[in-house]
Amino acid sequence: MQSLFRTVLLAVALVLLAACDNKDKQAEAPVAAAPVELKAPVDGNDREWRLYLTEVVKQNMQGIRSSPFMYYLPSEDAEDFEDQYERQLDNVLGTVARGVLPGNMLAFGSPAPERMADLIEEAFTGASPGSMKDVRVLYIGGQDEAERVRPLVESSGAGFVHVPLD
Repeated sequence: MQSLFRTVLLAVALVLLAACDNKDKQAEAPVAAAPVELKAPVDGNDREWRLYLTEVVKQNMQGIRSSPFMYYLPSEDAEDFEDQYERQLDNVLGTVARGVLPGNMLAFGSPAPERMADLIEEAFTGASPGSMKDVRVLYIGGQDEAERVRPLVESSGAGFVHVPLD
């Protein structure tokens, strides 16, 4: 009887010790920092724009369960801009035609926001109603372009997030 009592007492002590250790670890856990206000690069530097797009996407991932589809176009003065535009358009057309599973994000950013809006408009023109239900489409660009593409994106069932350029 006494050994059973000791065993129970030892088990209770171990549970209490583990609980205290967990509280200490929770207290030491870093607090998530508030999102930093990001500013779009002022020039068409590809590297800076890609990093900016990545950071904007990270700040808008709440509720997204998969890696986002990120689409980028260089500045229009890039030597092969039209080729890159056509390749990116083909990629987006294929993605929109297949449909995207709920909980995913399509993110669009470019130092050429008007052309990116053209791409989104062309890709989503043929989207089936409801084919992008519970998908988020993020667009970095001007207000006029955002208002032009928003109805097409939303008619597919996707949510639309506009990140304005300053």
